[in-house]
Amino acid sequence: MKENPGAIPPRERLIAALDVPTAAEAMRLVESLGKSVSFYKIGLELSTSGEYYTLLDWLVKRGHRVFCDLKLHDIPETVRRAVVNLRGRGVSFLTVHADRGVMEAAVKEKGDIGILAVTVLTSTSQEDLAEQGYPGKMDELVMRRARAAAEIGCAGVICSGLEVATIKAKVGGHLLAVTPGIRPAGGDAADQKRVVDVAQAFKNGADYIVVGRPIRDAKDPAAAAEAIQATIAAAFHD
Repeated sequence: MKENPGAIPPRERLIAALDVPTAAEAMRLVESLGKSVSFYKIGLELSTSGEYYTLLDWLVKRGHRVFCDLKLHDIPETVRRAVVNLRGRGVSFLTVHADRGVMEAAVKEKGDIGILAVTVLTSTSQEDLAEQGYPGKMDELVMRRARAAAEIGCAGVICSGLEVATIKAKVGGHLLAVTPGIRPAGGDAADQKRVVDVAQAFKNGADYIVVGRPIRDAKDPAAAAEAIQATIAAAFHD
């Protein structure tokens, strides 16, 4: 699936992360959010609950867009077969790690799914990369992986808001930039290392943002989501 970044409805640019342990809790959160959110991410925690596809089907039936954040990373044939299993279920996006063979396998079988390549996790710092044995600079690694994702035919990349502007400038605006690690200005970054706030993410060129704890843990999740939607609307107001 290819999207025109300029044609994305502003209220769909917020993806709320359903980072909770059970489908029942996820459904309660969705219901509490009402019309404030129309796009949801379901990830690793729910994939081990035994209720992942029950929740996926429930969201799709209710008219929501769904982002399956599974970060697939296995031998290409296994990834290829896993992507085949997800086709036709109403999934908008699926994440894979930015390994060339993995991306090629996923894109080959993507069907109606937009493949997003994870460049470097937003919880990873430059120091973390060095400990993992990578001697280069963070932005160089992100750019190399973003270029490979574009060459292979991925719909977009997962990247920090700190790297979006460079990706858009050097790879092109056609490659979607989906940005997690969003925190309120001056807020607690928790385990995230490379964070930006909502306004900065879109100023830098993000197409979508993924927001988890600032919505999930808010006293009033719907109000928190609507505040984010208001910031997004302002960012796209001419």
